[in-house]
Amino acid sequence: MSKDMTFEQALKNLEEAVARLEKGQIPLDEALDSFEAGVQSANLCRKKLQAVEARIETLTKNSDGSFTTEPFGGNEQD
Repeated sequence: MSKDMTFEQALKNLEEAVARLEKGQIPLDEALDSFEAGVQSANLCRKKLQAVEARIETLTKNSDGSFTTEPFGGNEQD
């Protein structure tokens, strides 16, 4: 799996892996390969979402009318 893959491509791969596994009509080795590919795709999606989240800032208007930015999510904890 390439790190150059887009979020959308990784998500599509994940959906395809899940669909193959849900059918339940594939040999065990193929099911394991699909599961591993799905985990890799899910991890790539998670990393890409975290990178985007880190870039997003929230614009906040102060009481004096000025604006400041703060990281997305503020002080929230996972």
